[in-house]
Amino acid sequence: MARDSTLKCSAPQGMVHLARLLQFSDTTLPIGSFAFSNSLESALQTGIVNDPASLLQYVEFILRQSARMDGVALLHAHRAAIAGTYDAILEADCELLCRRVGEEQQLMLTRVGKKLAELVLKITPSSTLERWLADIRTGATPGCFPIGQAIALAHMGADEAETFVMHQYGVASMILSAALRLMRIDHLDTQRILFKAQERANDDYLAVCSLCLDDMATFAPVFDVLVAHHTTTHVRLFMN
Repeated sequence: MARDSTLKCSAPQGMVHLARLLQFSDTTLPIGSFAFSNSLESALQTGIVNDPASLLQYVEFILRQSARMDGVALLHAHRAAIAGTYDAILEADCELLCRRVGEEQQLMLTRVGKKLAELVLKITPSSTLERWLADIRTGATPGCFPIGQAIALAHMGADEAETFVMHQYGVASMILSAALRLMRIDHLDTQRILFKAQERANDDYLAVCSLCLDDMATFAPVFDVLVAHHTTTHVRLFMN
């Protein structure tokens, strides 16, 4: 078939923006998240998760918890980054860490947060992110991952809803990536679970978008027990 010489193509607006959002939601992003399972390892050892159905329930539970903790801090940090109110970023960072139960949970947040800041600054300059990383290194702020994600994505032009969805997607992907190494499940099952779990993104965002930092809390005793269990187990593949 002959090519229509009159056809003129134009790139839709936002293609570069979309490509960069995909890059920073990729599970292969080298920030060390592969070392954590969000306590799935203990959930399997204690029998709370034992098949694809219970894994889906676990992922949805963690997403709900994440939205009401990390998600609230992330939204406040994103708004602060857009507004240029740096002190509000530090406030969200500290408020989030002090609500995280368990040393390994705190380690996960801060280690991955620092790695993300270092990675982004190798790719694109950001004065806010550079200042935040400097404060992490001096101990002035803990450096929680959702805060770094909020700063970085605000710098790249992502709105708060996009930033929230990317964070929640990363949480689900982290658990399901660990599941492939921890239980008898294949990639088809994990992709089906990921597809299903994302149905809650809109409701979770609407549930937390108007909350203040003082509202940031979850009642999740089973998860807290799993976090404690993981710190004492003798054989484990993941740091958390």
